Amino acid sequence: MDPNKKKQLPLAEDFIPHLAYDSVIFGFNGKQLKILILEYHNTGLFALPGGFVKRDEPLNTAVSRGLKERTGLDEIYLEQFYTFGDFSRYDPEVMRVILEANGYDLKNENHWLLDRFISVAYYALINYNEVAPRPDELSDSINWYAIEELPALIQDHQKIVEKALATLRENLDKKLVGMNLLPEKFTMKELQQVYEAVLGEKLRRTTFQRKMLSLDILERHEKRFSGRAHKAPFLYSFKSKKKQRHPSSA
Repeated sequence: MDPNKKKQLPLAEDFIPHLAYDSVIFGFNGKQLKILILEYHNTGLFALPGGFVKRDEPLNTAVSRGLKERTGLDEIYLEQFYTFGDFSRYDPEVMRVILEANGYDLKNENHWLLDRFISVAYYALINYNEVAPRPDELSDSINWYAIEELPALIQDHQKIVEKALATLRENLDKKLVGMNLLPEKFTMKELQQVYEAVLGEKLRRTTFQRKMLSLDILERHEKRFSGRAHKAPFLYSFKSKKKQRHPSSA
């Protein structure tokens, strides 16, 4: 292919105009809560993974498609948490820099990709160890970053991250986020580490254990023996919805 030949931009008739999505992909590695961030080719610009919605697909399908392309995973827990539409997020120069750095022809100053977009934001919860992140065609890299070590992000992506984290914390119990960040069976200590990573604070062991058992969402299994001298911890798993005791049935 001729390196001087400009690539053709996506056609407006193939996508829903003015609508985009952005994804905050959380992963847990046993110690830290991290987020997937991509770096656009030849720009030094960092962003959340996102994309556009085809005219012939549902919004949720578009988001799942984008996540599979970046993570290789099919079964991902997705939560739509906010729609971002402030006029201040409109910055056509950012998109222009990204597209030109990737060899796209931008002769048309009114191209649909340079227009204003409303973004529907999702967060995803995945097991850190199951993912080998893959950059998309516009990116040089996509990597895990600790929440405290995020690079400067384009447009309003930092606000999107902050809103996603706040929503994640609010839903910590009722959404059972640990189900997506832990193996099928886990210790109480491992579950507590997830909560501490999400909340960003240390929790008292006895208080945490009492709270989790009172929620009636855990099923206790055999102990995990490691051959060490200390007391072996019990393993737990999340109960199915049918096994959970609801206040109305108590």
